[in-house]
Amino acid sequence: MANDAPGSHLRSSPGPRNELTFLAAPKRPRTRNDRCVSGGMERRQRNHQGRQEALDKKTVIDTLSPQQRSERMARVRGRDTKPELTVRRALHARGFRYRLHDKRLPGKPDMVFPGRRKVVFVHGCFWHMHGGACSLSRMPKSNLEFWRPKLEGNRVRDAMKLEQLHALGWKVLVVWECELRDMESLLTRLEAFLNEDAGGTK
Repeated sequence: MANDAPGSHLRSSPGPRNELTFLAAPKRPRTRNDRCVSGGMERRQRNHQGRQEALDKKTVIDTLSPQQRSERMARVRGRDTKPELTVRRALHARGFRYRLHDKRLPGKPDMVFPGRRKVVFVHGCFWHMHGGACSLSRMPKSNLEFWRPKLEGNRVRDAMKLEQLHALGWKVLVVWECELRDMESLLTRLEAFLNEDAGGTK
């Protein structure tokens, strides 16, 4: 005799003897365990989608046309950036006085302290290629033929300006954008740099 179909019930039909009729098993009520399993699958799907979205955000892709990129870069500030303004205000609040973007010096430093013969640059991590473990300085994944020489050129130019300033007898401190995440530590470093051999000058 053949095996019964799973989940079915057998009932004798009113016809000839030994004929059997298959009846579908009654629908089982949904249990709490079923809901837990279903909810777990939905959560895993949402988590997977969230991880994928986060990965997409970390991937820097340049999709601009040459004209759009040129227009966008023309709007990029070379001075008075938000990180620069933050550092300037913090130092000013502590009594330090300075000149801004002195054209007579190589690289037009962001802050010049003439009496101390010291200058401070506030660099954006992306545009000046901070590198290392800095998450703000990732090289774009596309249009490398444009971005690589552009950013490498910025880094070479920065190094040249620092050498010129040192040759003229100026001491230089570079502040990176990512350092502003810990302003207390940054200000400690800035004050130590500015007060070194300062003789009480502000």
